[in-house]
Amino acid sequence: MGAVALTAASFTASATAAPAPTGQDHRATQEAMDAAVEAGVPGVAGQAKDKYGTWKGTSGVGNLRTGKPRSAHDRYRVGSITKTFVSTVLLQLEAEGRLSLDDKVDQWLPGVVRGNGHDGTRVTLRQLLNHTSGIFNYTADEEFGRTFFLKDGFFKHRYDTTTPEQLVRIAMSHKPDFAPGTSWNYSNTNFILAGMVIEKATGHSYGEEIRRRIIQPLGLHATSAPGTNPKVPQPSSRAYGKLAETATGPTYDVTELNPSLAGAAGEMISDSGDLNRFYSALLRGKLLPKAQLAEMKTTIKIDEIPDAGYGLGLMERKLSCGTVVWGHGGGIHGSSSEALTTDDGRHSLSFNFNGDWSGDSEAVIEAEYCAK
Repeated sequence: MGAVALTAASFTASATAAPAPTGQDHRATQEAMDAAVEAGVPGVAGQAKDKYGTWKGTSGVGNLRTGKPRSAHDRYRVGSITKTFVSTVLLQLEAEGRLSLDDKVDQWLPGVVRGNGHDGTRVTLRQLLNHTSGIFNYTADEEFGRTFFLKDGFFKHRYDTTTPEQLVRIAMSHKPDFAPGTSWNYSNTNFILAGMVIEKATGHSYGEEIRRRIIQPLGLHATSAPGTNPKVPQPSSRAYGKLAETATGPTYDVTELNPSLAGAAGEMISDSGDLNRFYSALLRGKLLPKAQLAEMKTTIKIDEIPDAGYGLGLMERKLSCGTVVWGHGGGIHGSSSEALTTDDGRHSLSFNFNGDWSGDSEAVIEAEYCAK
């Protein structure tokens, strides 16, 4: 596919928004979405749900070639938001007595976490879910980056299938980041392993268990774990990336890719309405018993992000106005998303940028929850 070399100004489309229900004004959120487009994001699509109803907002375009605007009902790749779904399934299995979060990884995946100082007999399932395992992050491997994140490699390998075992082997070719339980570092390998444990414990793929346990009960009709299918179902917009070390240079259409490169760490597709329904149900105790939800919400402080903590596939953030929100962000080629809700699950926000190199998602979140 050819490059789409447009400046931000040339694809700033007029914003569209559904009227806000009486009692809640989302103008600040709309303005923050518009600002992201001004900063270079092709388009933004999102929905907020609170006691006054559902607000739908968009800005910019979903297709740089045709100028077609984004839709608030767009489906998109949610990247690491997948992690909350995976963690929920593992916690459900714990509640059913089929495994314990204190089980060692080696108990479920003998010999898989081994090499260069990695030792699966010392890492617990809990340490996978809260990123305290010390296991090397396979997406930080230089060769993997050249193969899937830079232009020449991406266009050559975008349809390649990678297996979870291959991704873990990449991680095992490096030394651990630290001894298990002694520090915190975000590692996609942790959730590739979590997906493998789900399969070992249930006999089904992690995607099948998510469908059976979360997608179907909640009626999440736009949500899927696509496996190796490279397409994003309609309605959807195109996704754009720079495929370079820097945010300058040409823009490429990166919509189609084999999501097995992200697997249980980030392959899922959803839309803003479904994500709001999922996180609201989760925080309201509809998916997990009290004990497991409390475990999920037990957080570790993240030095890199002030006023934030990481639980089990779930992040806690204290915003500038004091409001606490729970959720997760997700980035994958051409797609940057956020999904979160308040502690009581009553005020939810999910949105997506269809570009991966600019835009301030934090400003959109602050605008929704903290604007006067």
